[in-house]
Amino acid sequence: MNSKKIYQQQQQLPEDDEIDLAELWHAIWSGKILIIAISAFFAISSILYAINQPNIYKATTLLSPASEQGGASGLAKMAGQFGGLASLAGINLGGGGTDKTGLALEVLKSRFFIENFINKHQLLVPLMATNNWDINNNTLVFDDEIYNPKTKTWLREVKAPKQPKPSLWEAYVAFKEILSVTTDKESGMVTLAIEHYSPEVATQWLKWLVNDINETMREQDKIEAQDSIDYLTGKLQETQLADMQTVFYQLIEQQTKTIMLAEVSKEYVLKTIDPANAPEEKAKPKRALIVVLGTMLGGILSVLIVLIRYFSKKATTTNLSNDPLITDKSERVSTQQEPSTNSNQTLGKQE
Repeated sequence: MNSKKIYQQQQQLPEDDEIDLAELWHAIWSGKILIIAISAFFAISSILYAINQPNIYKATTLLSPASEQGGASGLAKMAGQFGGLASLAGINLGGGGTDKTGLALEVLKSRFFIENFINKHQLLVPLMATNNWDINNNTLVFDDEIYNPKTKTWLREVKAPKQPKPSLWEAYVAFKEILSVTTDKESGMVTLAIEHYSPEVATQWLKWLVNDINETMREQDKIEAQDSIDYLTGKLQETQLADMQTVFYQLIEQQTKTIMLAEVSKEYVLKTIDPANAPEEKAKPKRALIVVLGTMLGGILSVLIVLIRYFSKKATTTNLSNDPLITDKSERVSTQQEPSTNSNQTLGKQE
């Protein structure tokens, strides 16, 4: 008899495990108060969080590669024309041009350039110690736990080996986070962008960045051109071949042009198409999106909690009702009670 009941209970288990949509809706509806409470809590928390987030502005500038002039490209062209003749004299002029725009962008993102840029313009304090911008007074707001603007001392608490004053490596990492460089593969146009609490600061930093990268590449080409002139002048004195002397004179002339053009060209590598201007609208945070996502997260979490509680209770109840030991005990108790009841009834009749 018991084995038959256990078999029937096992046959009913798959049906009990199936989720009914009506039952699912009933479970959600029964926990509607908890769902509303948790969703409201998340909504209010999202609103408070979004309101307390400072505005961040994004300044952008559009640049185009400057036309190739002088420098390595000029030497490469000359090397292509006279490289064979120069090799006869045991001189290697090199070959192949370089992408000056790509090289300039890699230099711009390098640690050495950014650290020098921060030191040159004294950006450590506004980069590492600010946490907001006073729009009425157009002044930066400093974090009192990090920096004291009155005494000009760093107050942040950090663990060794870090110091209260941020290192150049920390400044480099922070600057890389607010700097973005994108290149259009079809047109070759370059877009530089900097994010900061102050739109004025972001715009000024962007202008300095474009000027400094052009100046760095210009000085680098001037040094390389002068080194090339010194090298070619020495080789010119060593050779007695008239044809080779002609080659060297032309190469020296090309490098001299490079130095002259570098001195007169301000936008040496990157030419400004759309200059940076202080943005009037914030780039982030997206407060409406924060509130919507926070409320949705609260709603999903509350529904999961309600369903887990409901089906946990249901599973516990089902397990207790389907336990064969408990069923046998209840049957034994009922069978023991039945004779006592019958005997009581018989005694009552005899009386």
